[in-house]
Amino acid sequence: MKPTRVRDLLALAVLAAVITWLLVRTLYGSLPAIPVYAGASLYVAAVIEVVLAFVIRSRVGKHEIGEGPGRIHPITVARSVALAKASALVGAASTGVWAGFLLFLLPERAEVRAAMEDTSGAVVGAVAGVALVAAALWLEYCCKAPEDPDEPSRPAT
Repeated sequence: MKPTRVRDLLALAVLAAVITWLLVRTLYGSLPAIPVYAGASLYVAAVIEVVLAFVIRSRVGKHEIGEGPGRIHPITVARSVALAKASALVGAASTGVWAGFLLFLLPERAEVRAAMEDTSGAVVGAVAGVALVAAALWLEYCCKAPEDPDEPSRPAT
């Protein structure tokens, strides 16, 4: 499995931002207000993934991966990588959606009171999306298997 590429996440975020901006530009008057806590659930996921990353990193460093008491099963680490990859995509898409809202809201703040009130919720959501992407990439990095010092290094192909 290859590491998640940042350029793929950026492409997803840009695509989501453009689509959201187009939709919000057309439908803003019929959308409900954006509460400040709208994107806050992503912070919870980001914190959980950071904690999991530090636990796995510690266990990998101590060679405590495998079967047995006090060890993390390799399948758990593999599932954590899958969680990290999925969370990175969700975070990138969420960041794009909130950025799309901000692209519409920021120019409208001076003229539309609702845009001014919705901006704080969109900023909280956008920052939460970025935090989730960062946490997911950190978790994915921490799940990498260490290089075996006894194994001869392979030449690059």
